[in-house]
Amino acid sequence: MEAVTHQRERLGRFVDLARVYRGWTKGELSTALRRDPTKIIPQSGNPKLDLIAGIAEALDWTIGDVAESVCHDFPSASDRGDEHSFEVMDKAVYEAHRDARWNDMIDLAKTMLSKAETPKQRAIAFNRMAGGYNGLGRYANALRVIQAAITEPGIPESTRFMLHINLANAHYTLWHLVEAKSIASELISQIGTVDRTERNEKARFAFLRFVRGNSIRRMMSESDSRRRTLASTSRADLVGACDMYDELENEFDEPYYRGLRNVCRGALIEVDAADGGTTPQDAVERILSGLDEVVDPSEVKADIELESWGWWAIFGCNIALRHLSGDDMHRHMAVFTNKAIEIGERLGNWSMRERAFTLEHFRRQQADVQGVSQEPWPLDDEDIRVITGTMGRFPAFRDVGWQILQNAQVLESE
Repeated sequence: MEAVTHQRERLGRFVDLARVYRGWTKGELSTALRRDPTKIIPQSGNPKLDLIAGIAEALDWTIGDVAESVCHDFPSASDRGDEHSFEVMDKAVYEAHRDARWNDMIDLAKTMLSKAETPKQRAIAFNRMAGGYNGLGRYANALRVIQAAITEPGIPESTRFMLHINLANAHYTLWHLVEAKSIASELISQIGTVDRTERNEKARFAFLRFVRGNSIRRMMSESDSRRRTLASTSRADLVGACDMYDELENEFDEPYYRGLRNVCRGALIEVDAADGGTTPQDAVERILSGLDEVVDPSEVKADIELESWGWWAIFGCNIALRHLSGDDMHRHMAVFTNKAIEIGERLGNWSMRERAFTLEHFRRQQADVQGVSQEPWPLDDEDIRVITGTMGRFPAFRDVGWQILQNAQVLESE
């Protein structure tokens, strides 16, 4: 009962806010929301979609923002309790991250936010929350909370810089390539002549070049006329990042550095094929040779090194789709998309799943245009679940997802 009362109170605040924002009387508000003036707030506290949509229109908010604000409250100051300090909660977040307990990480970060007493602590709490959303593949949510963290006034420059690095990566993950490239470029210019022999500075610089180089590499798919120029620019960043990760890995021997270095190595093969540095056939063979390291992903440790081979498979797809044709293209694409999907499933990596499903869809579209005979896409219940989840996480994928499901005739029609 207490939860219902709390929900009704939250909804009531939004209804009142809409009235004040518009300068309406209660009668005008009820007319706009198409509700009886005495029954605007449902007894259950659970609003129907049309009420949420009406409030959103009245407030000039998005429906999603209203729904989230009404249905998911952050802990209030009265919920804090004194049994755990902010620092203790932060350690618990790290433990949740290590164990891949992403929902726990988000819940802990929300409690940290309620305990935060300084702008820096609030920014840290938001950043921890973004990490949990990233783990769940809810990248738009991660972007939103990072943006919220950056708006905190008076946070230390080192904290703000770290948040902007995460912001660039969030944009890159969501295929906001211009934003990712621009932010990374600005941060690289800020680093300037900083002593990059120090580990953290070198790692930051390497990651920024990683993000910028890969953002530019992805832009090659958007502009055939600029492909060689983009490839050349991308190569400079990817080579630089690869060299720095090589130095970091030699000094500290960490899988994280090995994984990112391997992603750079694979990305450079795609770049070589794009600007004529190697033939497409040789590039494909180099990718296939590399993937011999992960013949059976289920037997390989599920970490960033395995993830890096999944991206090699995606790079192979890009090379085959861009440079090969006919049976040669379809044969190689089928191998690469299958490997990427296998690794994406092993890791629960939604970004990799999005790429694999999108590229396989493009391959099948080309096969239809070329009159190439092919078997129907065999989607089982798990595939449908994953495609549906990917549609929710990547707005740009939704049209592709609907086409995949409709073409596979897995949706019932009236």
